[in-house]
Amino acid sequence: MTHPAWPALPYEAWKETYETLHMWTQIVGKIRLERMPWLNHCWQVTLYPTARGLTTARMPYGDEHFQIDFDFVVHELSVQTSRGERRCIALAPMSVADFYRAVMAALTALGMPVQIYDKPCEVESRVPFDADTKHQAYDADYAHRCWRILVSSADVFSRFRGRFYGKASPVHFFWGSFDLAVTRFSGRVAPPHPGGVPNLPDRVTRDAYSHEVSSCGFWPGGTPAPYPLFYSYAYPEPNGFAGAPVQPSEARYDASMHEFILPYDAVREANDPEEKLLAFLQTTYEAAANLAHWDRKSLEAAQAA
Repeated sequence: MTHPAWPALPYEAWKETYETLHMWTQIVGKIRLERMPWLNHCWQVTLYPTARGLTTARMPYGDEHFQIDFDFVVHELSVQTSRGERRCIALAPMSVADFYRAVMAALTALGMPVQIYDKPCEVESRVPFDADTKHQAYDADYAHRCWRILVSSADVFSRFRGRFYGKASPVHFFWGSFDLAVTRFSGRVAPPHPGGVPNLPDRVTRDAYSHEVSSCGFWPGGTPAPYPLFYSYAYPEPNGFAGAPVQPSEARYDASMHEFILPYDAVREANDPEEKLLAFLQTTYEAAANLAHWDRKSLEAAQAA
């Protein structure tokens, strides 16, 4: 099946663009981190899918506000202020160092300079953004495809989120790991997370997992799984979770990543991608909630969306 909203995204074909875009989103995300007040589980740092790309949403600057948007339709980064000013940077092949300098120059020109911690997080590299000349690829077609998948996934994640009355995260994009996610909470405190995420303080991870969760999302892939996929995990993972029956048939538990995964292509090629993805989200959540004895009656909507 061919679904325009669910395009092919072969990992190897766009790997270099993906790695560059990952660093670009980290730069913009760290600007949001610098400007936004703290929110539980570091939710203040995330980006959000839009009808054209990804946005920081509004950020305060004194008595004014500004916003940074990736536009993967016309391929530009725009910085807009509440004073009506706007600066644009064309998204085209350029090094991370050049992108970093262009963004900082735009903010300075707008009278809103921002200083950020200039090293990437949640990756092995420690090369500062202003010295990264290795990552410089940008294939506009594949960047557009990735965005289409993010917004299509966000629509399904939002339907899934609407089935839950308990505490749940927004549907948001984490630039550290480059994934779109939504998380449900049981309401119970969790044991301290062991941490160990590359170049991320353990205190950040422990805040993120301070309470019991069932979390799911979309990830374009990486070393442990070089293909795009949907994932679902529980923290802490209840006994028997790995062997729980889930849908669809293409889903499986990955012992190295400690989560259920569903290859993106299984969704893309389905007759009804949305319903196939919803089945994965629902059954993996039920496995986590049932095995951990969540109070599902009080946490879930009476009529599922």
